[in-house]
Amino acid sequence: MNLFEGYIENDKPVVVDFYAVWNQSSQLMDPVLQELKDQLGERAGIVKIDIEKEAQLAKKHNIWSVPTIAIFKKGQEVWRKTGIVPAHEILHHLKVHFS
Repeated sequence: MNLFEGYIENDKPVVVDFYAVWNQSSQLMDPVLQELKDQLGERAGIVKIDIEKEAQLAKKHNIWSVPTIAIFKKGQEVWRKTGIVPAHEILHHLKVHFS
């Protein structure tokens, strides 16, 4: 099991931002993720995955466009959306997965 898989196996939900440094839309997600971090505290994890540095991981999760935001719980992807996603939309989908 790699570090990423260990992280998403958590009982609490994890928001994953698959991004690319050169992609402007990916950069626009940074303040959204910070807002989520501020609102969620320890209730959910947030991790950013650079698809160029982690190409195998991106391929394994079928990431073909960035940014792609996914929510994982207990190792399973439970939600995904590609493009710029507002914090309130991610929060809406996260609430279902709080224990």
